[in-house]
Amino acid sequence: MKILLAVDGSAYTKHMLAYVAGHPEWFGSNHQYTVVHAVPKVSPHAASSLSREMLDEYYHDEVEKVFEPIRAFFEQHGLQAEFVGMTGHVAEVISQKADSGGFDLLMMGSHGQGSVLNMVMGSVATKVLAGCKLPVLLVR
Repeated sequence: MKILLAVDGSAYTKHMLAYVAGHPEWFGSNHQYTVVHAVPKVSPHAASSLSREMLDEYYHDEVEKVFEPIRAFFEQHGLQAEFVGMTGHVAEVISQKADSGGFDLLMMGSHGQGSVLNMVMGSVATKVLAGCKLPVLLVR
């Protein structure tokens, strides 16, 4: 199975990874994993005062902060994963990656903040569900 793991480095990402590790049907060398993290773009006004190199370094550093412990998690379990850092509106980036990558399943943690619906699933999770065509497993 080709599984996309959407991560943000929060406690909910850790809960999701613990869930995956605790369920052999989702975890093991028989699956192909891609880990994606989306960094919101810097506003055009702020970006105009920064060099392209500074922006690229910022995006890279933000992605690596999230990926470092997840890489260690996969290495500890002897598994391979592709790590993809992207920029843009988080829910849109995750949905587009999920739909365009030929994945069988998207897994993500859910924060559960905001309005009544968002208290159940989280605003990013709600938007991903609305914009994504493949099955999504939310872990709380």
